[in-house]
Amino acid sequence: MRILSTPIAAPVEWPAARPPGVSPDLLPAFLFPPGTDALRAKLINPETLVVTTGQQPGLFTGPLYTIYKALSAAALAKQLEERWDRPVQAVFWIAGDDHDFAEANHLGWPAADGVSGVTLRHRESDAALTPMYREPLGPEVVAALERFEQELPGGEFKAEVVDWLGRYYQPAVTVAESFAGALAELLAPHGVLCFISTHHAAKRAGARHIIKALGLARDLDQDLGRRSRELIAAGADPGVPVGDAATLVMLESAAGRDRLVIDGDGFISRRGGVRFSLAELQAIAAEFPERLSANVLLRPVIESALLPTVAYMAGPGELRYLALTTPIYDRMRIHRQLPLPRWSGVMVEPRVDRTLTKYGADVDELLAPGGALEARVVRAQLPKDALEAFSDLRARIIAGYERIEPVAVGVDPTLKKPVESARQHALSESQDLEKRLIQHLKRRQETELKQIERAREAILPSGKPQERVFGIASYLARYGSGILDEVRAAIEPWYRTALEAQPQSS
Repeated sequence: MRILSTPIAAPVEWPAARPPGVSPDLLPAFLFPPGTDALRAKLINPETLVVTTGQQPGLFTGPLYTIYKALSAAALAKQLEERWDRPVQAVFWIAGDDHDFAEANHLGWPAADGVSGVTLRHRESDAALTPMYREPLGPEVVAALERFEQELPGGEFKAEVVDWLGRYYQPAVTVAESFAGALAELLAPHGVLCFISTHHAAKRAGARHIIKALGLARDLDQDLGRRSRELIAAGADPGVPVGDAATLVMLESAAGRDRLVIDGDGFISRRGGVRFSLAELQAIAAEFPERLSANVLLRPVIESALLPTVAYMAGPGELRYLALTTPIYDRMRIHRQLPLPRWSGVMVEPRVDRTLTKYGADVDELLAPGGALEARVVRAQLPKDALEAFSDLRARIIAGYERIEPVAVGVDPTLKKPVESARQHALSESQDLEKRLIQHLKRRQETELKQIERAREAILPSGKPQERVFGIASYLARYGSGILDEVRAAIEPWYRTALEAQPQSS
């Protein structure tokens, strides 16, 4: 397996330290799989700082970038430990409040003939927006796991991976719980702990910050509107609409997770249309804190309020909207952790490399638009005489019209455009003839071209980034857990090189 770095276009900087220490009250919200005694000891060290990342739950641990985020956090934590000479723990924030089932219900994997995958089921557009920590996987997950097992080629690691997924992904288990359990077991050997943000301990600790955000809702709405305009004026995309009187808080009700909107001196739920006073929401926070949650802009602020986090490893979409959050930290007087780009990369399997070697190509040419590699391969099969003949024909057309044009213009200046049009038509006809010849060759070389197509699908499945379509499970089944060590071996030096170029904070 060859792993290529494809960096996100964002600077990597040194974070600044902050007051350390994880509250003991939050320990029940962390998952500690077997063998994590050392990580637990580091977490409870009063000098410990934290590097975080997170993601909404997904099927079979979700897309590859979920793993890349976690290992990016571990890589940065390791660098900071070495530079600061103090404990720094990588933490993965399980965003179980998220209600986007369309993002969590599916996963793809590379198949012999291209791309395969499964979808659990679809949620109707008018259905309650149940958060993932309350959404059961349902009986569909059994068939999904069976299909995953059937479609993957046999190997010494396949049974182990299917058993690992089967322990967590069961019909009665929620999407978030299965994701958290499987991910915690997978990431613990790489120094990453998972934090259940929907655990009662986390909800209880975050409730006062949620209420504070509601109390400041009008000021925050104005602040975010100004910040959004500043970013747009600077040519940046804020990523999230703001300034529309919507608060940063969601409330669970009969309509599922529902956005609270400013309504006079109180609030109204957007979907349910139920009105609440601030006092009523304070009562809910005190008795049922699980019903309240932060939206994407408030979530990192709550995270920094609960944990001594110095940096958050983010994807490109997150980096856009995290630039919008500055006034929330300022208004709520909470330390702002530094948003940094997660590592991004591509797994190039041996079968892909064999195809590239066969045709003397690299990944860039394979991914070039317009089927550039296929065109080159087919053109290489054209008889030399044909290539020379087409080239000579075009040269003669150009030369001939260069002679005709001044003669025609001399007779009548208005003939200049018709001559140019005729020349372009003649050239186009010659190109069409060449394309027809190439199409005939393509049909004769169908096997070779399918090899290239399968290689491209393994790296750019369905025209989308590999890290957003495929999950880690299929690679684990074929190559074993050592594949994570190989990803780490690509990530760690990349961050080291990027950070060494920056002035050091302490």
